[in-house]
Amino acid sequence: MRNRSRKLPLAVLSAMLLVLGQGLLGGAALAEPVPQAEVKSRTEPVPKRLEGVDVVEHLEAHVPSALSFTDEQGRPVLYDQVVRGRLPTILTLNYSDCPMLCSLQLNGLVGAMKQLDLTLGKDYRVVTVSIDPGETRESAHRTKARYLAQYGRAQDGRAQDGGAGAGQSDQSASGWTFLHGSEGNIRAVARALGFSYNYNEARDEYAHPAAFVVATPGGVLSRYLYGLEIHPSTLRLSLIEASQGKIGSSLDRLILYCFHYDATEGRYAPAAMNIMRLLGSAFALALLALLLFLWRGERKKKLGALEPNHLAHRAS
Repeated sequence: MRNRSRKLPLAVLSAMLLVLGQGLLGGAALAEPVPQAEVKSRTEPVPKRLEGVDVVEHLEAHVPSALSFTDEQGRPVLYDQVVRGRLPTILTLNYSDCPMLCSLQLNGLVGAMKQLDLTLGKDYRVVTVSIDPGETRESAHRTKARYLAQYGRAQDGRAQDGGAGAGQSDQSASGWTFLHGSEGNIRAVARALGFSYNYNEARDEYAHPAAFVVATPGGVLSRYLYGLEIHPSTLRLSLIEASQGKIGSSLDRLILYCFHYDATEGRYAPAAMNIMRLLGSAFALALLALLLFLWRGERKKKLGALEPNHLAHRAS
């Protein structure tokens, strides 16, 4: 009778833990997505000069090949060869003589880049294609120098101490490439990325969307980021996700497992099902460890109870 009373707490505790685990795992079923019918969208008339300016995401598509451009050093290059390599790449469509939007957009990008623990040219790259076929090597070179000076970090991630040009040679070579080319090739890149833009003759400027694309080292379009300001954590996770394990830590990959990109919010949000799965697995391991601990404790008690009887039997 005494032996049964000792086993009862272990059985009751195990049953309670199992019920708690089922409740935790069962909670995943409650994380249902919002029905599409309940999602409300707000639409407003588009200004006439912005008609036809849009982004159609081409996720999982490859960057176009065999498109010739010239970089800011005056060297002929192929677009896909510049994008493909060993690092993820941020793709942008801008131009040097843009009166406002490009500056705001690239300022926002550089501002986010400065707050990353990833380094331009070492952990990721940026490739900018000018949408102005009249762009020159000199203007592209000046624009690149301006934004690299604003970025102000060396390849090792430390801030620059010198003047505007200090420490920029390595970054210019491997970090950020500015390309210019023919109207046809520019349009081909824009179509491949899903960008549409217009030229306003009266204002002598281009109307274009404020968006960036993150591509994998293999040149596959992985993520679209919108707006004039990008949250550093969103940019960082986008680059790590696109890197296919080439940058980032195990903790970063765990975070990506628990978070997914919410296009409506433009940021990474918790993935309820994955979090529940992770918690369920952690709970199962904890339960197994607890039961093993209790079982070993019960076994030691039994052996301790048998030892005096065994010694008494030998003494007799």
